[in-house]
Amino acid sequence: MTGPTTMRLSSLLALLRPALPLILGLSLGCSLSLLRVSWIQGEGEEPCVDAVGEPGGPQNPDAKSRLDQSDEDFKPRIVPYYRDPNKPYKKVLRTRYIQTELGSRERLLVAVLTSRATLATLAVAVNRTVAHHFPRLLYFTGQRGARAPVGMQVVSHGDERPAWLMSETLRHLHTHFGADYDWFFIMQDDTYVQAPRLAALVGHLSINQDLYLGRAEEFIGAGEQARYCHGGFGYLLSRSLLLRLRPHLDGCRGDILSARPDEWLGRCLIDSLGVGCVSQHQGQKYRSFELAKNRDPEKEGSAAFLNAFAVHPVSEGTLMYRLHKRFSALELERAYSEIEQLQAQIRNLTMLTPEGEAGLSWPVGLPAPFTPHSRFEVLGWDYFTEQHTFSCADGAPKCPLQGASRADVGDAVDTALEQLNRRYQPRLRFQKQRLLNGYRRFDPARGMEYTLDLLLEAVTQRGHRRALARRVSLLRPLSRVEILPMPYVTEATRVQLVLPLLVAEATAALAFLEAFAVTVLEPREHALLTLLLVYGPQEGGRGAPDPFLGVKAAAAELERTYPGVRLAWLAVRAEAPSQVRLMDVVSKKHPVDTLFFLTTVWTRPGPEVLNRCRMNAISGWQAFFPVHFQEFNPALSPQRSAPGLAGAGPDPPSPPGADPSRGAPVGGRFDRQASAEGCFYNADYLAARARLAGELAGQEEEEALEGLEVMDVFLRFSGLHLFRAVEPGLVQKFSMRDCSPRLSEDLYHRCRLSNLEGLGGRAQLAMALFEQEQANST
Repeated sequence: MTGPTTMRLSSLLALLRPALPLILGLSLGCSLSLLRVSWIQGEGEEPCVDAVGEPGGPQNPDAKSRLDQSDEDFKPRIVPYYRDPNKPYKKVLRTRYIQTELGSRERLLVAVLTSRATLATLAVAVNRTVAHHFPRLLYFTGQRGARAPVGMQVVSHGDERPAWLMSETLRHLHTHFGADYDWFFIMQDDTYVQAPRLAALVGHLSINQDLYLGRAEEFIGAGEQARYCHGGFGYLLSRSLLLRLRPHLDGCRGDILSARPDEWLGRCLIDSLGVGCVSQHQGQKYRSFELAKNRDPEKEGSAAFLNAFAVHPVSEGTLMYRLHKRFSALELERAYSEIEQLQAQIRNLTMLTPEGEAGLSWPVGLPAPFTPHSRFEVLGWDYFTEQHTFSCADGAPKCPLQGASRADVGDAVDTALEQLNRRYQPRLRFQKQRLLNGYRRFDPARGMEYTLDLLLEAVTQRGHRRALARRVSLLRPLSRVEILPMPYVTEATRVQLVLPLLVAEATAALAFLEAFAVTVLEPREHALLTLLLVYGPQEGGRGAPDPFLGVKAAAAELERTYPGVRLAWLAVRAEAPSQVRLMDVVSKKHPVDTLFFLTTVWTRPGPEVLNRCRMNAISGWQAFFPVHFQEFNPALSPQRSAPGLAGAGPDPPSPPGADPSRGAPVGGRFDRQASAEGCFYNADYLAARARLAGELAGQEEEEALEGLEVMDVFLRFSGLHLFRAVEPGLVQKFSMRDCSPRLSEDLYHRCRLSNLEGLGGRAQLAMALFEQEQANST
């Protein structure tokens, strides 16, 4: 029996052997799945919470609350939206900044305690040395009605008692900034603070704790655990500690007597909250240095001084500036040392790449130069000498090198000479004789590049002299990109379009009104339109037909079609209308906070254009004059390229947003010579107009108004920023502008140049001339 049974088992195993891996895989997969289910169930039971107390309830409620608070702080919560159907719908008001809606806070606020005697001296020195490093810097004084120096925000409490001043300062910080900042640093005005190090320290500390960090000092007659932070070296208070301290301020002010504000605050924190000052937390140590009297900062080289966050006492403003100079030099040396180490690491790693040393860019660690993909992307070099530049803003071939440009060139030449002497001394010493040639260009990826041909005099150690001509290359790299503070603007501002119409433009105005209805009225854009009808001396009089009768009828029809819409029109009579004079008429009819969009009959403003007008025109700050896209003359711009014309240039660009399904569109260009469209606020225009009237009086003003456009008024008689940029949403059909001889020479030249450049591209004009010559020859 044993033999046949063994044979059956052997045959069965032989049959199952190919399926054994499948059976083992299924078994292992089922086992792991069951094990994973048990793990998930175990995680859902919160074993950490159960370990705190018995099943009947937690033994340590504070630990339980801390766990819950931690979960609330770091776990996102989904709050379901519910609206009571019985209550009327109310529009939700969004916050001005997304940071407010998300509950984000700034990192650090610095409060400086000053006095009547030092507000104009030490406090100003503190502001000049550290204000640009912190988001907010406030100065608190007990002097009543103190005059704040320029650029400083001073809070006057009206009582110079130390405890009162500290109490009111903390109360002010809690009331106005308690919800906006995570940390509060309080210092005296006789303290120098190394701002970058303090900001780095705050960045390494956790915000979810009660922390009182500074230079710990013992109270006289108190235990070792009762410590306060010395106010002369500054101290940090966390937001959570300030929130807990606020209810106890009044009690501390009445119960604690102290001649020093830092001791009063330390006793208040210990008595009310049991929190004392610490000098070290989470591995971060608050380092300070006590500066001896008459000690020279330039000769101080101890480790405590070199690594200090704060230095105290500082007796005068000049000493504050000397300290700032010394610490800035130390930070600069550290930065250069770190750069050299990083460059060495980059060189070592580059050798391991497939490109090898060829893949190393100069200077090491900066992006490689921009590589153009076509001849239109080539970055041009500007040629200059020590006296002149050959790339002028007004298009002139040569202009004097002056102002910031001259200082930039001089700095580049001095830097080149300094680097040459640093490399070859003591064997050679170079002296500049003159700059032979200079080239520079701006690379958006790197910065400003220079190539200088210098005529140098080389002096050896033995005194031998020789003239040498050498070419050097330099790069001024782009520094850290910063966001410029700009006033707040919104897309909800109503835009008042102003359309001046001459008699010759009455027919074209009908097409403008039709497009205005489609792009503005139908989408219900928040915009209005004012038609400024300009009659000639003999037009529209008694018995004469009204040339704008069709325009008025079309405006009335739009008002009937779109209820609630009113298209206002004003009639003026002028022999030679000036854009500024016409704008004067409209400006008087509207409030000062009106946002004007000065347009033309060929312009087709849409929702995107109106939004860019709202965002780029800032009251009291900036005026916006867009550059429209002008289509070429259809008669000279055929729907084909011009083959066989070497150097004639590429096909002209198509209008932005052109529809390919409509066939090949007529090309065009952005007309930089035209400035008829503009967005600006009425208050800014009135201010510029008043300044024009103040500087030019009588006949001189009358002559100036004939030759000025609105953009020229802002450019010459306003302190606003003038923003000029291409606007792809403004596409104009081809039209020949009427260049009045009454315009100034510059305006007349720009008008004529706009008409000539708007005829066609180089390829189209060359083809037209070629065909004309062919026709004449036959």
